[in-house]
Amino acid sequence: MEDKDIVVAIDAMGGDHAPDEIVSGACQAARALQCRIALVGDAQRIETIAKRAGGIPPSVAVVHADSFVAMDEAPAAAVRRGATTSMGRMVDLIREGSAHAAFSAGNSGAFLAIATIRLRTLPGIARPAIATAWPSHKGPMLLLDAGANVDCRPEWLLQFAIMGSAYAHSVLGVENPKVALLSIGEEEGKGNALTEAAAPLLEAAPIDFIGNVEGRDLLLGNADVVVCDGFVGNVALKLAESAGEYFFRVLLEYATADLRGKAGLLLLRPALRALRKRFDHREYGGAPLLGLRGICLVGHGRADARAITSACRAALRAVRQDLVGSIGGMLAASAPPAQASSS
Repeated sequence: MEDKDIVVAIDAMGGDHAPDEIVSGACQAARALQCRIALVGDAQRIETIAKRAGGIPPSVAVVHADSFVAMDEAPAAAVRRGATTSMGRMVDLIREGSAHAAFSAGNSGAFLAIATIRLRTLPGIARPAIATAWPSHKGPMLLLDAGANVDCRPEWLLQFAIMGSAYAHSVLGVENPKVALLSIGEEEGKGNALTEAAAPLLEAAPIDFIGNVEGRDLLLGNADVVVCDGFVGNVALKLAESAGEYFFRVLLEYATADLRGKAGLLLLRPALRALRKRFDHREYGGAPLLGLRGICLVGHGRADARAITSACRAALRAVRQDLVGSIGGMLAASAPPAQASSS
């Protein structure tokens, strides 16, 4: 499928900077990527914002929704309001076949709940997982779950590993993804009851399982996919984000303390700009909700126009590479014959 035939549905009302940044970003993405976009939300507000940004491109369709999901709204309440919200209507576009992928920078818990109920999970998947791409030393590293399931069962980690391996291969372009289990030691048998029970399941799966890795390995690139429960994954993700911000703030403080530092900062500016871009969440766009019968990406709450373009680019790759089909194929290959035939 060519990009010009792919429709990405975007929740125009979701995120800290919605709808202005979301609408502007969607219009920019449509022009830059030559794809089709369905902007879902308050039609009048969307059209007013788009006019200020140069008008609505021909490849952007506005889909009206009467309300939106607030950032602090309980997922159960958002589910009950269903298709009256921009988030629910966006997901329904996938279910109806009118869109090939969906993106929202809004309430991630509500997005997860709505997408799971309205799209359902793939056969063999108990829970969808949030997968986040990290800028490791050797290239992008995928961590999942990053917060969808704070309490997990061993077989869920197996499912995360299979889905993560499929995503790393199909979307990130890793030929044979190395999959690892996040634990407190590299040695076999280290960890809590969950990791000890999950390790033999991953060992028997049709993936390249390399064993345990520790927290210090997450940014070194020793694994392409790292699996853990959502509690640990979300803590690790937020720690990494704050560590990057802390590093640049401290560097700036020291570099501007005297004239020598300022001169050095001037010389290093191109390299620092490239480094900051590598750690910028806007470059990665959105985190996919893996395991659903449709492609859904969760954006950072602070997503701006640049992040929207990156998210659309990731969505296009996922659709082109048939991410859902790839995951389904790997799940079928990992299931016992009776289970595979029954699903």
